[in-house]
Amino acid sequence: MSNRGRGRGGRPGGRRRRRNDLDRRNKLVNDDGEEKAVEVEGVITSVLAGTQFRVELQSGHEVLAHISGKMRKRFIRLVVGDRVKMEMSPYDVTKARIVYRLG
Repeated sequence: MSNRGRGRGGRPGGRRRRRNDLDRRNKLVNDDGEEKAVEVEGVITSVLAGTQFRVELQSGHEVLAHISGKMRKRFIRLVVGDRVKMEMSPYDVTKARIVYRLG
């Protein structure tokens, strides 16, 4: 089998995917490289299994949230009543990622 027409990256035509292209495809990223996540604050109403939480937003809606990797790494403990800062995708407003504990 010949490698004719293939570049060093092993893709047809020699075109390699850049890291930036993958970020745009997998994340919510602007052309400027900024993420388009919506930041909201809420209060933890219940603790669920698997580091997941029910969080009530200031608007009264409840979302299912999980802890970000950095918070897991630093063993940040969250309990009912804690105020938290979260990032939500504009595509699914029922789920969020907790990124900061406000107290």
